[in-house]
Amino acid sequence: MKKARLIYNPSSGREHVKKHLPYILEKLELAGYETSAHATTGKDSAKNAASLACERNYDLIVAAGGDGTIHEVINGMAEQENRPALGILPGGTTNDFVRALHIPKNIEEACDVLTDGRLQTIDIGKVGATYFMNIAGAGTLTELTYEVPSRLKTMMGQVAYYVKGFEKLPRIRPTHVTIEYDGKWFEGEIMLFLVSNTNSVGGFEKLAPKAFLNDGLFDLIILKKTNLADVVRLTGAALRGEHVKDERVIYVQANRIKIHAENELQLNLDGEYGGTLPGEFINLHNHITLMVPDKKLSCFQDLY
Repeated sequence: MKKARLIYNPSSGREHVKKHLPYILEKLELAGYETSAHATTGKDSAKNAASLACERNYDLIVAAGGDGTIHEVINGMAEQENRPALGILPGGTTNDFVRALHIPKNIEEACDVLTDGRLQTIDIGKVGATYFMNIAGAGTLTELTYEVPSRLKTMMGQVAYYVKGFEKLPRIRPTHVTIEYDGKWFEGEIMLFLVSNTNSVGGFEKLAPKAFLNDGLFDLIILKKTNLADVVRLTGAALRGEHVKDERVIYVQANRIKIHAENELQLNLDGEYGGTLPGEFINLHNHITLMVPDKKLSCFQDLY
């Protein structure tokens, strides 16, 4: 009999997953999985549970929660010799990765993907000893995602990020960086940079319009030094995907990216604190096998 391990965050997304736990377990059992569950209890809990599930040869790991939970599960799986298929159930605040994959927000419909979807290999990123599945970035604006208290996320949802973002706007300062990407160079002052694996970042669905999850490439976005008014204007343009035409924005694709900052920059990985720069970002092509909806998806290149 196949075995499934459900790893869920009991507090994420207004306790959305926790409320549907009996339904999720029954759905997996009816699909032929001997299913067990692990409720996360703090930092690295999901990572350690995923690592153990790999060692015990589970057939399916289900990460249920927000982007932070998925990030930990990916980190628990990435270095294992045996990596089971990964399924995802949305339960967080922004759910960027789930949105990119077109996995339904509704738990019942998302469970259908686990049982009736198809397997798809995807790329993930690595910087230092840490892995990320969706986004890496640094700069004042990127820091807000891990400055929002978890209790505020639970109470206010995505609004909490916007509240924190407007609070930080007056403190945005440029940083001098050197960036090497696949043999090319950029040196100068920037407001932020993003290394993206999908087109869904921080609630923006057109931020990296050329991104695919299985092309072996990152989409690198660099916002050069500019003033506060232009930051606000470009934020509006990013909602429409028009920011890539602006002279203050560099948008390229690369497999390896090295970044060195003159001043200390805190790195953000999938919305979580990821240490400080310098760092080298490496795209690991087709490293994880994921359960996705059984239909053509815009986030994958050459699907059939």
